[in-house]
Amino acid sequence: MKNSKEPLPAPSPLLEVKRVSKWYGKGEGRFQALDDVNLRIEKGETVAIVGKSGSGKSTLMHLLALLDEPDEGAIVVEGTEATSLSVKDVNRLRNRRFGFVFQQFFLTAGTSVLENVTLPLKIAGVAPAERRKRGLMALERFGLQEKARNKASDLSGGQKQRVVLTRALVGEPDVIFADEPTGNLDSMTGRVVEDELFALNRERGITLVIVTHDEDLAARCGRKIHVRDGRIVAGAVAA
Repeated sequence: MKNSKEPLPAPSPLLEVKRVSKWYGKGEGRFQALDDVNLRIEKGETVAIVGKSGSGKSTLMHLLALLDEPDEGAIVVEGTEATSLSVKDVNRLRNRRFGFVFQQFFLTAGTSVLENVTLPLKIAGVAPAERRKRGLMALERFGLQEKARNKASDLSGGQKQRVVLTRALVGEPDVIFADEPTGNLDSMTGRVVEDELFALNRERGITLVIVTHDEDLAARCGRKIHVRDGRIVAGAVAA
């Protein structure tokens, strides 16, 4: 007797952009940053979003990371449209499942490295003792445990970016969004940060979405999304 069971449906992609458009400004200064964009990103991928300044690549990343909302279309996270979630649920999802690494470090200069690293855990309501434990473990991974009590303002640029990586990792995210993560670093330090990002992907299966002008960094990713004039012109579908 033949097996009559229906095949299981394919899992939803981690992130999906469906016919998304985005405008900024008003009146004569209004311009379209994204125009009818479609994109799927699977769990565990490493994706580079590339394009010239003003192409819309950073806007695309901000929408994927739920830091902004599209004017048309939908952002979908594992089958759930972001617009169906409350503001509280979006904040919780972003804080617990997303990590962020930006060209600007966004560290609080007057507080300790450990306090900067554990800020996402504090926002998530994790108890102080557990925050400290997890923060120190994350700092140890990047060789920064001895800097835990230092003020963030006392660190070098490379150390600051590694603290930002640690902060992105401490919540054990499913995806890390990195916007020009090596833009403020010298080539040697930038390479170290790149290596650490891709190690997180290999060792923990963390999805990487990286906006970059750096062709060498983009070439290390499994897929390149080329954005031009608010449209994806190549790489929207995984090979």
